[in-house]
Amino acid sequence: MSETRSVDAPTGTRRDRSLIIPAVLTLAVLIALGTWQLERRAWKEGLIATLVTRIDAPPADLPADWDRLDRAADEFRRVRFAAMLLNDQEALVYTPGSNLRTDISGPGYWVFTPARLANGGLVVVNRGFVPEGRQDPRSRAAGQVAGEVEIVGALRWPEARGLFTPADDPGRNLWFVRDHTAMAAAKNWGAVAAFFIDQEAPQPPGGLPKPGKITPNLPNNHLQYALTWYGLALLIAVMVGVLTVNRRRERHAGGSEKPPN
Repeated sequence: MSETRSVDAPTGTRRDRSLIIPAVLTLAVLIALGTWQLERRAWKEGLIATLVTRIDAPPADLPADWDRLDRAADEFRRVRFAAMLLNDQEALVYTPGSNLRTDISGPGYWVFTPARLANGGLVVVNRGFVPEGRQDPRSRAAGQVAGEVEIVGALRWPEARGLFTPADDPGRNLWFVRDHTAMAAAKNWGAVAAFFIDQEAPQPPGGLPKPGKITPNLPNNHLQYALTWYGLALLIAVMVGVLTVNRRRERHAGGSEKPPN
């Protein structure tokens, strides 16, 4: 009987370890994912608060010293300036919709147009949205405003290209990310500011392109995701605990039986 126990005990211990070690590793991953989602939630809440503060502030004059502007400190700040739109140089950026413009729905296009300031500097303006079928400027000729225009809008910086974002097609005047520097290089606009302007005013004759004020509508489901990961971790911990206890009971019951004569 003593020999049977000396063999069974190490075997049972190895079985327990084969269950517990993967479970601990899985729990560590799930807890890390849940914690990361909580960190993302805090970041998202901070972003929304910053966004609301900046877009609700009155517009200030566009600074003359562009090098002083910084993405982290200045993106989404409202500015005003006078410029002449170079309408014959516009570029189109495809969009399925926007989390920052609740007044539009896709599919459609953002119209990016270089604008010449009085001092000769060139700022690129996202003049707003046009729906599918209105890409051709001749279909919205009234909106091709000539002369100097007083523009109000928000400072923006180029967006990053995603892993599955299609390649731009300059030959068709079509882009898939709002990167005005890439447009400037492809269309030979020359040197442009590092930022572009999301125009909110004035409204052009005919209504297209359709500018508008940014409205925060960013999804913030990170708490729900965190609770999901933590819930899975708790479920696995309970299951492993139950299985371990049952195995030990079975071994204890088997070890207590008398060997046959």
